[in-house]
Amino acid sequence: MQILADIRLLGRGGASGIEEYTKNLLRALLAADQKNTYTLFYNGFKKFSISNFQFPRLFEDEARSDGHRSGNFQTKVIDWRRPNKIFDFSARFLNFPKIDRFIKTDLVFSPHFNVLKTAKAPRVITFHDLSFLHHPYFFSQKQRFWHWLQGIKEQARAADKIIAVSEFTKQDLVDFFQILPEKISVIYSGIADEFQKLRSCDDLRIAGRPFILYLGTLEPRKNVTAIIRAFNILKADPNFRDWQLVIAGRPGWLFKNILKEAGLSAWRDDIIFKGAVSGDERVLLYNLARVFVYPSFFEGFGFPPLEAQACGCPTVAADRTSLPEILRDSALLVNPWKVEDLAGAIKTAATD
Repeated sequence: MQILADIRLLGRGGASGIEEYTKNLLRALLAADQKNTYTLFYNGFKKFSISNFQFPRLFEDEARSDGHRSGNFQTKVIDWRRPNKIFDFSARFLNFPKIDRFIKTDLVFSPHFNVLKTAKAPRVITFHDLSFLHHPYFFSQKQRFWHWLQGIKEQARAADKIIAVSEFTKQDLVDFFQILPEKISVIYSGIADEFQKLRSCDDLRIAGRPFILYLGTLEPRKNVTAIIRAFNILKADPNFRDWQLVIAGRPGWLFKNILKEAGLSAWRDDIIFKGAVSGDERVLLYNLARVFVYPSFFEGFGFPPLEAQACGCPTVAADRTSLPEILRDSALLVNPWKVEDLAGAIKTAATD
């Protein structure tokens, strides 16, 4: 088959779970699939160069010395330079363009619900979560407008097949959009091989003060202010006086409220904001942290707790949405609204 993969979401150059899912899934597909051909649909007026994503064998056509090919050599990129806002508006309201009339394809795969029309080719869409329907107040007006523009209910009903990243997300699709359950396949996401426990590392041997780690977008949905309040409770315990709280991740909507909460803390000097961190630095932080904490109010899957666990870090997470399904009994799960319980779980993970 000729498969078209819509990778427009990578144009932002971000490192969210959905973007990591897209990059890692396509890398695996292009390396493993010898039968099908792939076209990567990459559109946007201003976007990251696709060469940054290191898709295997995308720009070369060389066989190994033994004569066998180690990747998919029939892969090409369709790089349109049209503003995606105009593209989305036209696709949603003018029903144009229908992508398979311009790009020959037998199947369209969308790793996220970006609006895309097809004429005849079947379309498979991955749904990661419907948090914007459950909790619209966790999103800015601009984000809410983008979700509305996508016509998500229409996309879900028009799709020939849906991939849900958890049973929780599948049930949401059934409940909100009345999608037939048999149309939805649950396929749990994987994490990259780079997330692993480091056996030998100078940084580990010279690590300084113990710290609690949060890594993710700094936005209301992630409940970072509760982590700071739990940290304040822990610091009252003499056994935790030397501990620090490291908060890593890119600023999101209303992140200044998180900075304000940290500034009000009596232990503000022990709260460290790292900003956005690279892949290697993320692995190092997970390995160095004594406890990883993730009391998110809503997750359709939840990559960071699994990444932390793969690096050997004890994990505390919320007992809501998909997290109990994904983590089961491998983490301490707490009510994200109860700061005292969060502090107690962190203490248990750090000392037991």
